Amino acid sequence: MDVTFRDRAALLGDTLVCADLHVGKAAAANVSLPLGERDHLVDRVTALCARYDPATVVFAGDLLHSFDQVATAAEETVAALDQTVRDAGARPVVTPGNHDTMLDVVWSGPTAHEFEVETDSGTAVICHGDHEPATEADLYVVGHDHPTITVEGKKWHCYLYGREGYDGADLLVLPAFSHLIEGVSINRRYGGTASTNSPLIGDLDRFRPVVWDDEAEEVREFPPLGEFRDLL
Repeated sequence: MDVTFRDRAALLGDTLVCADLHVGKAAAANVSLPLGERDHLVDRVTALCARYDPATVVFAGDLLHSFDQVATAAEETVAALDQTVRDAGARPVVTPGNHDTMLDVVWSGPTAHEFEVETDSGTAVICHGDHEPATEADLYVVGHDHPTITVEGKKWHCYLYGREGYDGADLLVLPAFSHLIEGVSINRRYGGTASTNSPLIGDLDRFRPVVWDDEAEEVREFPPLGEFRDLL
């Protein structure tokens, strides 16, 4: 798998992918304390662009959080993300997700329901993951499910990688990029689409959790979930 993992994002060749930013969740939380949503998202995208110098940055669905309204703060955050990517010399693209019903209010840049990337390992297709893709690929990269795993009492936002995980192709599920998304534990979820939101995920036990450890700055890879679930 020709993918680099870092900070809940993924790099495929010269394409950086972040899923489930859920911009506007801070406003929807309706709390008096500032949650730092804009700075947290923009600073991390800035750091990723500085480190990898991507040609394209794909926001893989659920760029927005609210289905029916967009707060001014959310609109400003999306504009800041767009400008951050452009300032880095990259092209921003959104593959809309199920939450992005108001996307046209805040986004005038490129969109594609399925974005193709050519890598050394073949064709990768990036989409949100709430619908089955129409484009054939060797690897599908999606978000939508916000996977997390708890190991030795510590909760991690994790990637899920399934070799031939969807329709004979490999499947990579990204964690939610937003730090305000609690995530969905996969520890006690079992195979079948009934245990996940995405129709692309079949037998969950075949998927291997992958964690980016911020403190150690290294990737931690685990066996397929079915092989070590009882040890969690």
